[in-house]
Amino acid sequence: MLRFARRIVGFSALALSLATPVVAADPMVEHQIKPSTADPAVTRFDESNIAIARKDLSATAPLVLFLPGTGGKPENVRGLLTVVAEQGYRTLGLSYDDVPAVVQVCPRVPDPDCSAHFRQMRLDGSGPGAPGVSNPAAEGIVARLVATLRALDRAEPEEGWGGYLSGDTPRWDRIVLSGLSQGAGMAAYLAKSVPVRRVVLFSSPWDFTQPNRKLAPWIANPSATPPERWFAEYHKREATADLLAESYRALGIPNDHVLVFDRDLPGNGGGPNPYHGSTVRDPGYAAQWRVLYGAP
Repeated sequence: MLRFARRIVGFSALALSLATPVVAADPMVEHQIKPSTADPAVTRFDESNIAIARKDLSATAPLVLFLPGTGGKPENVRGLLTVVAEQGYRTLGLSYDDVPAVVQVCPRVPDPDCSAHFRQMRLDGSGPGAPGVSNPAAEGIVARLVATLRALDRAEPEEGWGGYLSGDTPRWDRIVLSGLSQGAGMAAYLAKSVPVRRVVLFSSPWDFTQPNRKLAPWIANPSATPPERWFAEYHKREATADLLAESYRALGIPNDHVLVFDRDLPGNGGGPNPYHGSTVRDPGYAAQWRVLYGAP
């Protein structure tokens, strides 16, 4: 479906053909596109991607690509995407093959490069992958991003989504990589190999090997994205707070670019690590989100 002004209007998802939209006074425009609609080669992890932007946004505005955590959905971070879009970015929450999590597979594997192989597979379908982890290239994050931007550009050519592509390649210099948990680890892994506009990490990576929770080697590797473009956060009551602080130091993120969140849980929370996901869902953090993403 396609959503304008936070309201659903007529839309043919299969053909990406538009009905006449009903536009309210709200200047925000939201589109929802299933990955399999953007590329029929995608057959799994088909939760709708969500794209949000101001109607009057400049063609030169950067794009924030947000990757959810394990089992997550773009719709879960609609509030964050909207806050960041209001700040002057185009935002795109992207579905991808996100189950199992890296930390469910690699800590028990002796190879210290397991998590790097895992993440490379999820990125573009290449390399050896990890035990039980594989996906076709079409389901890789990069291919999904390219297909979604093309679909948005076909449907709304005046909105500027095609400006983040150069042929089949994303224009990484115009893209902010971001995500939560496994998604933040994917953003960090990718930013190591390509120079992106900015990196914003929510509570990841903490890839490690047993028995002493030693961080994966890739985390300390040289980065194509310079350190001044890296930003990150974690909640002080997360189960992995100490490991996250260590990981951010290994990534070379400047100390003043790391925010430690500290709000109580909205509602009752739940699960073994309830503060972990609260940092992207709690609207009480909107001011901190704006700091992390900065001015476009």
